Amino acid sequence: MIPRDATLRVVRPTDNLKAIALMYSKALGFEMVKQFEDHDGFDGVVLGHTNHPYHLEFTQQHGVTVGRAATLDNLLVFYIACSREWERACRNMIDAGFNVVESNNPYWNGVGKTFEDIDGYRVVLQNRDWAL
Repeated sequence: MIPRDATLRVVRPTDNLKAIALMYSKALGFEMVKQFEDHDGFDGVVLGHTNHPYHLEFTQQHGVTVGRAATLDNLLVFYIACSREWERACRNMIDAGFNVVESNNPYWNGVGKTFEDIDGYRVVLQNRDWAL
């Protein structure tokens, strides 16, 4: 079993490292936890919050083009119970350059909004508590 205090890092490639790092930092209020250049042919940035046990890492491999998201269901989902905070978070997404899109899975349209970044990856902001 993975320890409960383990930190989760979600890593994905991009062709737009600087722009993606800025978008996610601005939209989600993430801080730059770490940045690296030419680490075995990769540049990257790790974003997160100091008190949250998860990070997003974006990498760009020298000489490699990764293109856009493979499907419309590459999602990061955040549950935000407070309507006021959810509305503010939605505005932040738009201000950071995300596009509002219709979700491929209609479930996410019920009480949420789906946003797409410049690589075609999507973030869903749900206006509810997460429950099993």
